[in-house]
Amino acid sequence: MKSPLNARNLIVALVALGLLLLPAYSAVTGNIFILTLFTRIVIFALAAASLNLIMGYGGMMSFGHAAYLGIGGYAVGILAYEGVGSGFIQWPVALIVSALYALVIGALSLRTRGVYFIMITLAFAQMAYYIASGLSRYGGDDGLTIYKRSDFGGIIDLSNRVQFYYLCLACLFGGVYLIWRIVNSRFGMVVQGVRSNEQRMQAIGFHANRYKLVCFVISGTICGLAGALLANNTDFISPATMYWTRSGDLMVMVILGGMGSLFGPVIGTIVFLVLEEVLSQFTEYWALIMGPLLLLIVLFARGGIMGVLGRFSRG
Repeated sequence: MKSPLNARNLIVALVALGLLLLPAYSAVTGNIFILTLFTRIVIFALAAASLNLIMGYGGMMSFGHAAYLGIGGYAVGILAYEGVGSGFIQWPVALIVSALYALVIGALSLRTRGVYFIMITLAFAQMAYYIASGLSRYGGDDGLTIYKRSDFGGIIDLSNRVQFYYLCLACLFGGVYLIWRIVNSRFGMVVQGVRSNEQRMQAIGFHANRYKLVCFVISGTICGLAGALLANNTDFISPATMYWTRSGDLMVMVILGGMGSLFGPVIGTIVFLVLEEVLSQFTEYWALIMGPLLLLIVLFARGGIMGVLGRFSRG
């Protein structure tokens, strides 16, 4: 039997513990910035985990996943602008709209394969970007400022940094747990089987596109939740959130951490955004340093960081 105590599981446990204790460290050291930074990291980790569900487990290389971040954020921002401040209304609307958009994109995109699938998802994301840019009532290209965060009737105060951080962390852990349950369910096994050999799965009676579409919608809905959190975190939402480069960032986070591993996207997001923050302190051309570093990791660390840790665990 394999021992549950190996390098990979130990790193995952330490990262989870570190995330839980981060507010205490911030309070003791007086470092408020680190709490702000990791709130952003946790939100993007949830978005990356949702992409991993379709990309890592479903084999669907979506290049337009950031569209759901923007849709979830705009749902919160527009309702707040129109005077609807209740989170009990804003957040379900964000999830529903994200799910519907994912349903439309999935229903059309899944008719194609390979590079055509990638390009169609990219095209739909850019469509959402241009629609948001044209919403002059809600800021257009300049974006929409959210003057008041979602109100949950005193149950939780999103203006409190610590409470909001723990809410984001609970959403991340809940999202990862949901993905774990999906992946290890009969439904998840079918989705992974379709990724491996779609023709064989169809031959034994499974309607591949139906399973993939449901998986696609679940992924978009989880990312819409990340968008609602992001809008509350920044008190602002703009079309730039949906731009194709943001989708590229999410893909890098997944690949860097380990595509098809449960906690890989979380590790990848932490490494990516911490590197981005550290390098940007030294030079405005930080991307010229980040690019080769990520390229080396992808080329020489097959399976991402989690893959390296897994091989180290096996000796």
